[in-house]
Amino acid sequence: GAAAVAMTTSVLAADIVDTASQAGNFTTLLAAAEAAGLVETLKGDGPFTVFAPTDEAFAALPAGTVDDLLKEENRDQLVSILTYHVVPGNVASSDLTEGMTAATVQGSDVTFTLEGGAK
Repeated sequence: GAAAVAMTTSVLAADIVDTASQAGNFTTLLAAAEAAGLVETLKGDGPFTVFAPTDEAFAALPAGTVDDLLKEENRDQLVSILTYHVVPGNVASSDLTEGMTAATVQGSDVTFTLEGGAK
């Protein structure tokens, strides 16, 4: 698995969208959030944590996957994938433990592994 970075909202910090934009390696995630209609949600009140796939993570997907997900007819699938990467509350990468699970905004639980870095 490629890298994902935990970004959390904070009263004193920029919102998730601004933080991802400033980082410079989340352009695909931001394009996907826009295509899914989730930008305003990510700019809204939290707190929530986005386990944000980097551009490198998206590039590791099979050719054409991202282009297909960005199509209007696949919006529901894209929303499901993106919201699977969002957890209510503030969760720092350092708070994760091997095998830890968390409920996602999408509704499923996600299980974390620390092998080779938090994923």
